[in-house]
Amino acid sequence: MDIPPISPVETLIHYTFRDNRLLEEALRHSSFVNEVPDAGLRDNERLEFLGDAVLNLVVGHILLTRFSTLREGDLSRMRANLVNEHQLAALARSLDLGKAIRLGKGEAQSGGHEKNSILAGTLEALMAAVYVDGGFEAAFTIIQRTFLPLVQQLEGAFGHADFKSQLQELVQVRPGTMPSYAVTREEGPDHDKTFWVQLRVMDIETQGMGKSKKTAEQDAARQALALIKG
Repeated sequence: MDIPPISPVETLIHYTFRDNRLLEEALRHSSFVNEVPDAGLRDNERLEFLGDAVLNLVVGHILLTRFSTLREGDLSRMRANLVNEHQLAALARSLDLGKAIRLGKGEAQSGGHEKNSILAGTLEALMAAVYVDGGFEAAFTIIQRTFLPLVQQLEGAFGHADFKSQLQELVQVRPGTMPSYAVTREEGPDHDKTFWVQLRVMDIETQGMGKSKKTAEQDAARQALALIKG
């Protein structure tokens, strides 16, 4: 059975493995292992399991940092839209990863190198292999670079939303309806405070929360906008 070259993968992800066995395992599909049962090889499913956790952690960290005004539910939905089989398979294709996956003959003949499930799983396994081989920082760097185009698309849609300005523009045509913000509570030490801000506008009252007064005000304005528009 022909074995695709491995080194091009390292070139594509800009990372050189210290332990090449991890890279080999990440690219080894179960169909390949099943055809050589006496070889003592391990498929990539264990690394795939770990890679799912690594990807969710890193992508979650990136979103939390870049989208400071969005709440947990919004961030969770955004992450789910980034870390799913369809999106991961597309990223694997952009890395030309399919050519490097080691498949059994039957799986290869049935187009396994282009199957979303196999591509997505292999990408997860590859990220786990980097994590095990080089640590969190190495995995973070590669995942951030790989997901950057998708994150930038999201930033174009959500990242620069100024909810306070949007709210002010929406209500300023009505006399006496300018938003009023007031800090109602703050907790935590000086270096890690959480603020609660109450917003009153028209007949609406919302409570925003954030790690700064500005973030809490934006959160309150976001909620008010949703109520007015809804």
